[in-house]
Amino acid sequence: MNTDVALAESVLVVHLLFILWVMGGVLLVCRYPRLKWFHIGSLVYGIFIEVTPWPPCPLTILEQMLEEHAGLAAFHGQFLLHYLDEFVYPDVSLTLLISVAVAFCTANLLYYAFTWNKWKRVGQEVGSRK
Repeated sequence: MNTDVALAESVLVVHLLFILWVMGGVLLVCRYPRLKWFHIGSLVYGIFIEVTPWPPCPLTILEQMLEEHAGLAAFHGQFLLHYLDEFVYPDVSLTLLISVAVAFCTANLLYYAFTWNKWKRVGQEVGSRK
């Protein structure tokens, strides 16, 4: 296998994992509260990258660069690239995709806002046990 193809697949897997983290990170935060600020930062970054025309996602740029360097047309090629591309970049209206992504990230942020006092109490209890 071409090294550039393997690297492109690896970046695509990391990209997919980041998307899953943004979408479902709150489930991990319930179990591991120390991840809360990393998840909140990821949500804010996700909204920013979706609603601003610049900058494009660095992972997307890296994927495209590696695919081009490997001689692959964008969104074609090896099995993993082909099927993960379909998941990461679904064939739906860009406006709908951005709207759903922003709404989902905003809902997560609202969850954090409404549970802020609970997190604060848990942090104080953990701090008082030391």
